[in-house]
Amino acid sequence: MISIMKAERLKWKKTFIPKLVLLAPIVAILLTAVLMGGSFFQSGAYNWWYTMLLPGALTICCALVIEKDAKLKYHSILAMPIDLKKIWFGKILACSTWLLLITIIFFAGITAGGILFGNSYSFINSLTGSLLIFVTFLWQIPLCLFLAAKLGTYMSILINLVGNIAGMIALANGEFWYSVPYAITARLICPTLEILPNGLPVPEGSPLLSMSVIVPGILITLAWFASISFLTARWFQKREAK
Repeated sequence: MISIMKAERLKWKKTFIPKLVLLAPIVAILLTAVLMGGSFFQSGAYNWWYTMLLPGALTICCALVIEKDAKLKYHSILAMPIDLKKIWFGKILACSTWLLLITIIFFAGITAGGILFGNSYSFINSLTGSLLIFVTFLWQIPLCLFLAAKLGTYMSILINLVGNIAGMIALANGEFWYSVPYAITARLICPTLEILPNGLPVPEGSPLLSMSVIVPGILITLAWFASISFLTARWFQKREAK
C-alpha cells in the first residue's frame, strides 16, 4: 500500500496538487488578515477555511488525482497486476496525507498569525479545531474521487462545493445535523471554536456550545469514510471487466 501511495504522489509532481498545499492556507490567512485582522483574525480564518477554501481545495485535489488517470483511460492502472481495490485505497490514503499536510500548514499559519494579531483561542482549542476539521473532512475524499471518476472534474467540484455550503447553512444549527455529513464539521466547530457557519460567535448559553456532540460527530464521519471508501473501491474494481 505504501508503494501505491508513493506512485500516486509521483503522478502529482506536474499537477497543481502540490501547489494547493501552500496556496489554499496562504489565501485563507492573507484574506482574513486583510479583511479582518486584529482579535477576529483566528476566528475569521477558521470560518473561511472550513466553509469554503478547504472544501474547494480538497475537491480540486481529488478531481486532479482522477483526471491524471482518466486522460490515459485508466490503461496504466488496468495493466498493473494489482487488485484495483488496493489502487483505489492507495488513492484515498494519498489524498488523506495531503489533507493532513494542508491542515498542519494552515494550523501553523494561524498560530503564527495569532501571535501577530492576538490569539482568539488557546493553542489546545485551535489544535482541537484543526484536528476536528481534518477528521470530519476525510469522508469527502472517497466521495470526491468517485464523483470525479463518474461525472468529471467540473461536476465533482460543483456538487461537493454546493453540498458543503448547503449542508452547513441549512443543517448545522438544527436538530438533525448528524443526518447529513456535510453539516457535521460546522456543528462540531460551534462548541470547539464558538463560531457559527456564518462567522458570527455562538450566543452565550446556546445549546450549540454543548461538547456532547464531539464524539458522536467523529464516529459518524469515520463511519461514512469507511463505508464510502469500501463501496467506491468495489465500484472501481469492476473496471477490470471493461
